[in-house]
Amino acid sequence: MTPDVAPRRAWAALIVLSLAAFSFVATELLPIGLLTLIADDLGRSRSQIGLLVGGYAIVVVLASVPLTLLTKNVPRRRVLGATLLLFAAANLAGALAPTYEILAFARLVTALTQALFWSIAAPVVTGLFPVTMRGRVVALFGTGAALAPVLGVPLCTWLGQHAGWRAAFAVMAVAGVVAAVATIALLPSYPPTAGGAARGTAPNRSSFIVLLAATAVGITGFLVFTTYVTPFLLDVSGFPASALPALLFVSGVAGIAGTISVGRTLDSHPIGSLLTPLSIGSIALLGLYVAGAVKPATVVLLAGIGLAYAAFATALQSRMLQLAPGSTDLASAGISTAFNLGIAAGSLVGGAMLPGWGSRPLALVGALLVAVALLTVAADARRGPGDRVGDSAAKGRQVA
Repeated sequence: MTPDVAPRRAWAALIVLSLAAFSFVATELLPIGLLTLIADDLGRSRSQIGLLVGGYAIVVVLASVPLTLLTKNVPRRRVLGATLLLFAAANLAGALAPTYEILAFARLVTALTQALFWSIAAPVVTGLFPVTMRGRVVALFGTGAALAPVLGVPLCTWLGQHAGWRAAFAVMAVAGVVAAVATIALLPSYPPTAGGAARGTAPNRSSFIVLLAATAVGITGFLVFTTYVTPFLLDVSGFPASALPALLFVSGVAGIAGTISVGRTLDSHPIGSLLTPLSIGSIALLGLYVAGAVKPATVVLLAGIGLAYAAFATALQSRMLQLAPGSTDLASAGISTAFNLGIAAGSLVGGAMLPGWGSRPLALVGALLVAVALLTVAADARRGPGDRVGDSAAKGRQVA
């Protein structure tokens, strides 16, 4: 059942956790916008700095389920408060890191906090609201993550260019402290099993496994390219370094549009909400491979990728809350694991290809992988009840 929480407090907690999600996503992606700056300062190659994204994701892959099991009986206010404080401390350590090795260790600790946050945040925040509002709440929560590429990464890229890359990590440390204090103040304390979203509304183990596979493959496709979007924009498209913040901003604005748009269809068309962004992402990536040297086309296609990535990530969270065969915390940990497996794989594959092939073929590989994820979801939908909302709603009423 849904905890007895005053509506204003529930909405305030939603906003705070959405902003916390913003901080986590911005921190995870910081090396993308600051890639060349960190590489030059620490005397490392671009591929090695790209591994700060891939290595980060590997830690999340390995830690999500174990950390969720370890904290399964701890009130979520305590867990999230402690997680955000550790997140802040790790970012401060990154800002002060004198060597690549210390920065990598700070990123490892930050990744541990992200592993736990993403495993429990969506069930916690949606559990504060009635089930009829679930799609809307998921979309609003996802807006924080979508805002990170719009505001977080471009602003941190700009800040890094003017004040040094370390300043960007320091800002994220401050954001972590603020989010921790607000979370402790606003989130009610109750056992995890008492949350209103503790169980899926339409459990389906086989479809959930397919969702995990599509998540890993699709995110790999997106990240093969986006991890190394900076070299692509500089070397293939021919943009000056000063244009990078604006280009990342365009991609991020499109991501917000994608999150808001998909929020309107999450409950009524859960399958279509997955297929549409995957279709857009595959087409946009293929378009960049073909026309990446044409600046106007690159801007439009980059926006398409941003829209598709954010919408797909939001749709995954909503679909997980429907299909979870057991605890939604563990299902969320599973999605987080698959998601970050894709991030890690994309970063590693892209990093391996970049030195010998350059950045242009990364867009083609990404397009093909996203297309595979699209076909995987579509094939599963043809075997099941599809988008019939009545089925899901009925099951949801039975669970409730």
